[in-house]
Order: sequence, then structure tokens, then C-alpha cells
Amino acid sequence: MKKIVSALVLAGITGVPALAMAEDSPHSVTANLGFASDYRFRGISQTFEDPAIQGGFDYAHSSGFYLGTWATNVEPLELAGSNMEWDLYGGYTFNLGNVAVNVGGLYYWYPGKDSAYAANPNTFELYAGATWKWLNVKYSHSTTKLFGITDSEGSGYLEANANFELPAEIMLTLHVGKQFVAGSGNEDYADWKIGVSKPILGFNVGLAYVDTDVDANNATWGGMTNFAKGSKTADLTDGTVVLTVGKTF
Repeated sequence: MKKIVSALVLAGITGVPALAMAEDSPHSVTANLGFASDYRFRGISQTFEDPAIQGGFDYAHSSGFYLGTWATNVEPLELAGSNMEWDLYGGYTFNLGNVAVNVGGLYYWYPGKDSAYAANPNTFELYAGATWKWLNVKYSHSTTKLFGITDSEGSGYLEANANFELPAEIMLTLHVGKQFVAGSGNEDYADWKIGVSKPILGFNVGLAYVDTDVDANNATWGGMTNFAKGSKTADLTDGTVVLTVGKTF
């Protein structure tokens, strides 16, 4: 996976100048590269609390249509033997007065899944979001099983995000989300995050506290509270501080 991500990163760094558009062009292409001390998805570590290298590309048209792809390393024991998450997404943005609306779809692909695992984590979600000034609200709805959970088609994730610009170019970010699992009796959970970020030497550096309310009684995610990898056991749902460093080209 690291070789694949490195290739994506190299392509992004060397390819962007060739993809640069004229200033009056309706097209725009950007690339992004990032490092995270722990990849947390909806509050739960996807890397067994280890670091992640992440990168992607985005295309946008002035009409509002966009396409993108993003990849990161993940822990194979958590994702059916795959060591990579590769996201493919596309959608449309438009304005309704002072509100920016964003609708689209996102496919979470885990290439190299081990056939020894019965569950298939590949997941497709439709999403719709609205942003007003500093507040963003978004809902994601799975049309497939949610990361391989039995009878979980139609699961949803509702989130609210707030961003405030502070002095010294510091951005304060607040997040709260609720994962609803269809067909579940005791699988829903909430996550939250508070973080700050600041541009430093051309990079966006962030520090955030992430946590969930998952406990060992949760039917699906409870196993993450006592997740074993070899001789090491970790709680992948507990509160932690995550450092991120990223750059957009």
C-alpha cells in the first residue's frame, strides 16, 4: 500500500504543473498529500493507532460538478485483509441563497481483500450537505452493507461541523456525528472532535482530540475497544490526540 500511495504522491507532485489550467478555464485540478499520526474514521482508528500516509486528486468544473479520489493505508486485520482504503467520489455543488449545497456519492474500496474474510467492507454512500457561514451539516446514506455489517443496507451517518477563524491564522474546528446502523439492536454510536489548525511553512498543521461513546457492549463496534494485533491490544475507539500535516498543490 505504501508503494501505491508513494506512486500517487509522486504523480501528484510531478503531474500538477502539467495539469494546470489557464486562469479563465472552467476546469481546475488539485492534488493533496497528508500525514496523520492515527487515521480516525468517524472516531474509530483504521490503522491500529499507527500513522497514515494519505493523498488524492480533485477535479472541479465551474458548473459545480466535481470528481475526486483519495487513498490511505489501513490495518489489514480491521479491513478484511486489505491494507489500503481507496475512495472514489463525485457530486455537484450549488448555492441556495447564502447556503452552499453539496450532493454526491462516495465509494469506499478496499483492494486486496483476503478471501478468508466472509465480510466485504466495500461500501457505497450517497450524501447531501449544506454549509452556511461557519456551520456545515451533512448526511450520508449507505446503499450497500455498511463496511460488511450483516443487514446494514440503509445505514446513515449524520454530522455537524463548525469552523471558526481565530487570531494568528488559527482555525478552530468542532465536529459531532452519529452513526446509525440499519437492522441493528445495539450498534449505533456517536463521535466528536475538537481541533485547531494553522498554516506553517506552506503546510497545514493540525492537532485534534477525537473520541467516541463506543463501549464493549456495542454489538458491532464493541470489539474495537479490545482489539488485538499479535501481542498488542488497543482500544481503537477511545479518546486520543491526532496530529496531521497536509499540503494542497
